[in-house]
Amino acid sequence: MGEMSLQQRGQMAQGLAGQGRFVEALAMVRGASDRERAALVDLEVGLLRACQDFDGLVALRRRQVGERPNSAVAHHNLGAALGDAGKQAEAEACARKALLMGSNSPETWLVLARSLQAVSKLDEAVAAYREVLARRPDYVEAISELAQQIWMMGGAVEAAREPFETALVSYPSNSPLLRALAVFNAYVGMPGGAVHADLVERTDRAGLRDPAVEVAASHLALDFDVDLAMSHAAMAVELAASDLSAWTAVAKCHLVKGEAEQALAIMDKLVAATGQDQATLAIHATAARMAGRTNPTGLDDTNGLIRASTIDTPEGWSSLSDYLAELTQALEAQHSFSRHPIGQSLRHGSQTPVDLRHVDDPVIQAFFKAIDGPIRDYLAALGQGSDAVRRRNTGDYRIVGCWSVRLHPGGFHEAHIHSRGWLSSACYIDLPQAVDRGGTEGWIAFGVPPYTLPTPLEPLKVEKPEPGKLVLFPSCMWHGTLPFEDERHRLTIAFDLIPV
Repeated sequence: MGEMSLQQRGQMAQGLAGQGRFVEALAMVRGASDRERAALVDLEVGLLRACQDFDGLVALRRRQVGERPNSAVAHHNLGAALGDAGKQAEAEACARKALLMGSNSPETWLVLARSLQAVSKLDEAVAAYREVLARRPDYVEAISELAQQIWMMGGAVEAAREPFETALVSYPSNSPLLRALAVFNAYVGMPGGAVHADLVERTDRAGLRDPAVEVAASHLALDFDVDLAMSHAAMAVELAASDLSAWTAVAKCHLVKGEAEQALAIMDKLVAATGQDQATLAIHATAARMAGRTNPTGLDDTNGLIRASTIDTPEGWSSLSDYLAELTQALEAQHSFSRHPIGQSLRHGSQTPVDLRHVDDPVIQAFFKAIDGPIRDYLAALGQGSDAVRRRNTGDYRIVGCWSVRLHPGGFHEAHIHSRGWLSSACYIDLPQAVDRGGTEGWIAFGVPPYTLPTPLEPLKVEKPEPGKLVLFPSCMWHGTLPFEDERHRLTIAFDLIPV
């Protein structure tokens, strides 16, 4: 084959990316000459994001700053990449430099706000978020993050909701804004029926017919009126016949109605179309189980896919218990919020705002050495195969996010999946006595979806937490923490993996 032209290289990379083969597409771009690679830089940036290779993105943005040291845009881009990579102190410095160099864009203020929040400069972060909204009053990401921060800091619900209400006065038909407000309302304790009624009333008043809003309304109604939920899902399909989320909403309604075969027929097609989409795999597995079928994607092999082991004792500690005691103290110092985040599975607890991979603490950094051996043992035992999980196993891995959760008494994780991962985890650091009472308080349960079925499914597996235990499982497998009552918190670390 002759020398590939720039156009051919770009087209081939885009074709690979269209098949979900992002690593191969990135290699195709990186095989170009320096001159050609510069012409493909926007494609390379997109592929790095798709691969979740934020360190690679930082390296690219650093080169651009070196080439254009006086460019506010280059410094903004580097700050944004550093923020994505979890290097928040550097992100803050880059954002401030971009502002000093003349950038006054809402995007730069958002990079600054996010970095300030991550390094616990919370009042400054609130001020920076307000600067974003002064420049773009309908910036949904900034509105949502500002509301969440006020909520997680312990502010009144009305104060946290205020950024939404202010924006909706001027933008009453903004679909992403309406949907974000509904998520906020659901997570701060408003009853599901009231959240649904508020969303529908605002949508009707604005004269909005939008498939994404219909999907959101269907999800909300699923908890109290499945026929109403189905009507919203059907409307979403009518408005957007090829929309994945609309058809997924229809399938979920079929499941809640006990119509497993109808749900499975839809999900068979969606799995074939989407490949490794984690939510699609999870709902498909539920439909197959309800229909009494062997799961064609292999997610009913719980013994092979869910494995528990004990992390290694890192060098420098005489025992695992000594290390866990120090790790507990180090993690507690990272929990700067008093309430759970918005839009995630956590209820009645807190989550660390910074990716633990980038916390400058030797005790926390030792954790990544302690888990490397158990992860590699899991991958070796998992092996390769044709199912949705094993076919991606290369024997190597990269962590794409790591955080700590501190559940308060009465806290739990609603059943959920991790959409950005391939494998996910729960590692137990410090536990309440409730886990040893003889029941299943505070245990992790697998295989039960987060919606009510006419015949409830029993967990495929329930795992008891123990200090130092690491549980690894597919990111597309439903998992949640059972509630517990105790005077002590429940402290864990979680992370997601992708193959490399």
